[in-house]
Amino acid sequence: MTHSHSDAFANREGQWAQLAEERLSLFRHDEEIQRGLAYGLPGSPTLVDRTIPTFSRGELPHFAGERGTFLNAPFLEDVNDVGDAEVAVFGAPLDSGATYRPGARFGPQGIRRSTNLFGTYCYELGVDLREQLNLVDIGDVFTIPGNLEKSFDQISQAISHVYARGVLPVVLGGDHSIGYPTIRGIAPHVDGNIGIIHFDRHVDTQETDLDERMHTTPWFHATNIGNAPATNLVQVGIGGWQSPRAGVKVGRERGTTVITVGDVERVGVEKVAEVALETAWQGAKAVYLSFDIDVVDAGFVPGTGWPEPGGLLPREALNLIRAVAAPGLAGIEVVECAPPYDWAEQTALLSSRVVLDALAVLVREGRLGKKAARKDRHAWGPPAA
Repeated sequence: MTHSHSDAFANREGQWAQLAEERLSLFRHDEEIQRGLAYGLPGSPTLVDRTIPTFSRGELPHFAGERGTFLNAPFLEDVNDVGDAEVAVFGAPLDSGATYRPGARFGPQGIRRSTNLFGTYCYELGVDLREQLNLVDIGDVFTIPGNLEKSFDQISQAISHVYARGVLPVVLGGDHSIGYPTIRGIAPHVDGNIGIIHFDRHVDTQETDLDERMHTTPWFHATNIGNAPATNLVQVGIGGWQSPRAGVKVGRERGTTVITVGDVERVGVEKVAEVALETAWQGAKAVYLSFDIDVVDAGFVPGTGWPEPGGLLPREALNLIRAVAAPGLAGIEVVECAPPYDWAEQTALLSSRVVLDALAVLVREGRLGKKAARKDRHAWGPPAA
């Protein structure tokens, strides 16, 4: 039997993406070229491609020109102006809550650096973040390594500042103890309940660990917040040999929803996403995404504080992220990336993809991508009318 390129399979994502690319703007791409030539000097006379400057000032080449921001997005130094953006990325470099391997304080740095590999356009999602999303990087929260509670206060204040101005916060952790202060910072601004979709190999629902609120405890304390009920907490990927029974007991008593890797295998990604969304959104006004990179099998993500073999495949994880992001998100955090244990940036790259894929789906679904920068600054996204 012969098959042609007009087969139904070939006509799905691949051909759709080919056609979708043609509809994307090149405005910010061309603006970046002109900015590079103006600020980086025109290239030497021997260069045939006259869009290349002497000093790298844009996306290319990917091995040079590092600016230290996520995806080389514009850096916004004055956080008082964050309301001019639609999405703000910031780091929460804290690993004082780690009970095994520290190193996640370098997660924001490692994740940002890994994005030097990527462009701003995703083929299969048909999205170009540079052209379509007014995204900024606002740097890192000033955490206090010797004091978890003061660090929590700093993180809550930071995310509250961003969210209260109508901007989607994207938090680069940091260990998972930050899950409590991030919810605490957002919850007062949500007029109703907030659901939580939590990807992890560990339940993280015990009250204390080693006598403190460590990275094994965020959801005990987050679900103590009046409008963040445990019945709207859905935990995907749980399993293995490091889910303390004290935390399991709390989840059982409070009515959290736990979905194991085995469940994903049995019913598939689409059904798991459906259940996760139904649970998190039931009676809620907003849903927050918390993604612990150790939910992915340890063979793919060695650079994490508590690796647990038997987790999700990267493809499963990314497809789940795309599915649960589609209805909209109140915020995104990716945690437990610990570059000191990483190899070839594998863990940092996948951490970056979680954020990138979630944002791209939000743009494609029309949840983001409508807010243009109004201030006179280096900006991404749609041009001001």
